[in-house]
Amino acid sequence: MTQRCGLIAIVGRPNVGKSTLLNALVGQKISITSKKAQTTRHRITGVRTVGATQFVFVDTPGFQTTQTKALNRTLNRTVTSALADVDVVLFVVEAGRFGLPDAKVLSLLPPGKPALLIANKLDAMPRRNDVLPWLRSMQERHPFAEFVPMSAERAADVERLFGIVEPYLPEQPWFYEEDALTDRSDRFLASEIVREKLFRLTGDELPYSCTVVVEKFEEDTGPQAPAVPSPPPGGAAPPWGGPAAARRLVRIAATIVVERDAHKGMVIGEGGERLKRIGSEARQELERLLGARVFLELWVKVRSGWADDESHLRSYGYE
Repeated sequence: MTQRCGLIAIVGRPNVGKSTLLNALVGQKISITSKKAQTTRHRITGVRTVGATQFVFVDTPGFQTTQTKALNRTLNRTVTSALADVDVVLFVVEAGRFGLPDAKVLSLLPPGKPALLIANKLDAMPRRNDVLPWLRSMQERHPFAEFVPMSAERAADVERLFGIVEPYLPEQPWFYEEDALTDRSDRFLASEIVREKLFRLTGDELPYSCTVVVEKFEEDTGPQAPAVPSPPPGGAAPPWGGPAAARRLVRIAATIVVERDAHKGMVIGEGGERLKRIGSEARQELERLLGARVFLELWVKVRSGWADDESHLRSYGYE
């Protein structure tokens, strides 16, 4: 059977559901989500092999049009470089909506490259009869190869998307092993999960210009690793699996970097309670993701102006 494989960029303005769509397509959470703009800050590759076809999805930051800091310029470069490399583009918008931020992302699409309009959050449209005239207006804006009204949270819609995208991928050998899910390391995913909990638990209080740096990521699988307690009779099994996994311990130390002392106080919370909750929720999700017991230590540091400093950005892993 002839193999197909290709790169598919997922692009759109912030908060249209790009990361939710990527996670649904891959079948596992590899890209973090929150209501805060610019949650995704890196080019994240998700891989899904279906039959003889390997889909390599590239999630990108939401293209930023209102902020001018070095961080925003770096994120926008990530978007434009991803578009140059891929075989097909999934342009994600909210069904029935199209504003100036969407138009600015649309203007970045390379001419001649197949682009599929993903009209996401279809279930949120108040009147379904409005979909067709809206789709006709979108066709006037760009010669889209396909229109896909859908909801990224509906499994049937996600599975249907594979069949729609497949013909646009070239016939060539797969880039990754059949069971691969992402090209990102566990260390990277750990920093992202901590950042997600940080954003979700601080809400709108904390400006988005904060980041997470993993200082230590060590695995201990020897017999000296602390024993994992058995569940009580009738209780649920621990998320890290059976006896072999029980011997695996991952020690993670991470620093939350903020720009001001006031932001540090927001993260720590009264009596340190918010930081404890961030750590607790991140640890629980990491245990599920890594299939191991996790010891997670968090610190908060102030680095004034880091988001507008190119050297700081590079040191924190922004390309």
